Amino acid sequence: MKRLFFAALVAGLMLTGIAHSDDSDSAAATATATAANIAAAAKLDNPGGIGGVESLRGMVELETTRPADPMKHYPKDQGLIDSDYVYQPPLIPHSIRHYEVSLNANKCLACHSWKNAKEMGATKISVTHYVSPQQGQVLSDVSPSRYFCLQCHVPQADAKPLVENDFKRVNALR
Repeated sequence: MKRLFFAALVAGLMLTGIAHSDDSDSAAATATATAANIAAAAKLDNPGGIGGVESLRGMVELETTRPADPMKHYPKDQGLIDSDYVYQPPLIPHSIRHYEVSLNANKCLACHSWKNAKEMGATKISVTHYVSPQQGQVLSDVSPSRYFCLQCHVPQADAKPLVENDFKRVNALR
């Protein structure tokens, strides 16, 4: 569709240039201008180009598939991880590979629910997870807005930062 549009644009430019030319010098100038317009239109017709912008993916065209990054190493169990800022959701200190957290199941609740936490030796989920944020009512089960644990809680991998980071922990938490 874009090629058809550019072809019509170029044809219109050519016809306009020829219709307004009175002598051969102006026709030659128009032909040169038309060739320049065609080259400019060809540069614009680059939907997969990156436009000189480098992203975290590197200088890779959007339509090019690059090899996947190697899998990050997640420790099997590393104990509690200290918070870096106030109100930080606790980090997950173990691997969650093959954990299902979906509309039908939540593997996290098998250990962290109030019913199972003591027996499993896991940390109980916070009482705030039982409060409906809209009505402020205390519910008998985990609030639907807090059911998908991985929205806030993430495992800690030993990974190189994607961007430079000079974050410092809050002094009170050191």
